[in-house]
Amino acid sequence: MEIIPAIDLRHGKCVRLYQGDYNRETVFSEDPVAMAVHWQSQGATRLHLVDLDGAESGAQGNAFVIEKIVQAIDIPIELGGGIRTLTTIEDLLFLGIQRVILGTIAVENRGIVQEACRKFGDGIVIGVDARDGYIATHGWKQKTSKTATVFVNEMERLGATRIIYTDISRDGTLEGPNFEATAELIAATKLPIIASGGVSSLDHLKKLADIGVEGAIVGQALYTGTIDLKQVLASL
Repeated sequence: MEIIPAIDLRHGKCVRLYQGDYNRETVFSEDPVAMAVHWQSQGATRLHLVDLDGAESGAQGNAFVIEKIVQAIDIPIELGGGIRTLTTIEDLLFLGIQRVILGTIAVENRGIVQEACRKFGDGIVIGVDARDGYIATHGWKQKTSKTATVFVNEMERLGATRIIYTDISRDGTLEGPNFEATAELIAATKLPIIASGGVSSLDHLKKLADIGVEGAIVGQALYTGTIDLKQVLASL
């Protein structure tokens, strides 16, 4: 199982939100580029970037910082937040982003998802962000009537090859992942699942590995020191 450090970008800074609440923000670094280099030096094999400004507005809000991070590190990067068009996807992949994460647009425009998956294959990841089992969009601010399981099955039929599942109620809380919901999603699809939200211990990571996730995204626990990346990678 791959352990993927997260860098959430807002106003050019590295931040974490509590349960996706933009009013409950903690700034962990004024220099996201240095933070990316740090996680690479600690042994990370991939980096998870989220453009929070983009997720909220629907337009890329941290493009300059993202470009600097791409230039500064050698490990693959996956990026989500505010990606709404095929042109933006193509530009990001050309920039050097390995995986582009589609969230809101995947809910609102199946045509773009299908075309993106056809054209870019493994370069496309579907972000499944759920609150109380239902998909949320636009920076997690708008709840839909679509369940995560139904949505994943729809994305699989459209050609998606990978899912990142985030339980919003656990994100930034250190309270542990939603193992039950994650296991249900794994059982409902053949697609590989990357889990996100609530990881705060080696035991959490081992349990996620046991239920069959491909990877686990870790944010808050790394920044608070609850999890030491080097130690966790050695233990796993």
